[in-house]
Amino acid sequence: MLRYLMFGLLFLVFMAALVFASINPAPLQLDLAFAEVNTTTSLAMLSFFGAGWLFGILCIAFFLLKMASERRKLRKALRLAEAEVTSLRRMPMQDAH
Repeated sequence: MLRYLMFGLLFLVFMAALVFASINPAPLQLDLAFAEVNTTTSLAMLSFFGAGWLFGILCIAFFLLKMASERRKLRKALRLAEAEVTSLRRMPMQDAH
């Protein structure tokens, strides 16, 4: 169900992009700090959306790597704690008398 919903949403975004491109066919001059680029409005929007998507993926990847590292440390600490509990359970109990 979720797959169909995502496919439908992607289709709607694609159709909106097609409508936007057909309504705005005029050339656009982008003056970047280091170069001037002549392109269409739809191609410029697509490029910036793509760059934003890549930036988002990189940010998420950094966050996931950080979480994986923390998970590895926590698993190691858990193994050490379990080993300590196991060794304490095996020790004979001493009476306080």
